[in-house]
Amino acid sequence: MNFIHQYFPNLNPQQKNSFSSLFDLYKEWNDRINVISRKDMDYFYLRHVLHSLSIAKFLCFREGSKILDVGTGGGFPGVPLAILFPEVKFHLVDSIGKKIKVIDAVKDALKLDNLQTHHQRMEPLEIEVDFVVCRAVAPLKTLMHWSADKISSHHQHDIKNGFLCLKGGDLTEELSAYPHAETIPLNQYFKAPFFETKKLVYCPVN
Repeated sequence: MNFIHQYFPNLNPQQKNSFSSLFDLYKEWNDRINVISRKDMDYFYLRHVLHSLSIAKFLCFREGSKILDVGTGGGFPGVPLAILFPEVKFHLVDSIGKKIKVIDAVKDALKLDNLQTHHQRMEPLEIEVDFVVCRAVAPLKTLMHWSADKISSHHQHDIKNGFLCLKGGDLTEELSAYPHAETIPLNQYFKAPFFETKKLVYCPVN
């Protein structure tokens, strides 16, 4: 939790309590349903929560906006972002039922009324959102195929609607077809060694 307090010092008491409760909730469920690597649980706040919140360092979602988390897995980045932005609606999608079950339990425990889960594949989902977020789910080309048509052409932020993808490694080839994509090294936000190779890719659409 020290990482969260250090980089997000303006949390209100409810947000602090929600973030503080996350570890025990995920630990309890992870012992039953392995949604996070057991080894990674030792670095839960750094590698999962803070990593998810790096999106908020790049863009502050405006009240009333809608965000789609594609292939959310155990709820990252969607759950931490939903705690940080209570006036924003988050839609978390995954085709694996046991992962959605965990997210629903976390949602109920923390009373995250701004979060909705969808146990299904992306393509048939009928929804319109401002941004699609994800964490190491698929190449950008695949993400575009799955969900570019879900992104609204009505922009309400200072940047165009589009994709905000947390990725790592060399992205040169993957992004070569997207000259308008912007790559942001996460070590400019966070100083821990874990973030040395981590990046946020912003790719506008419409």
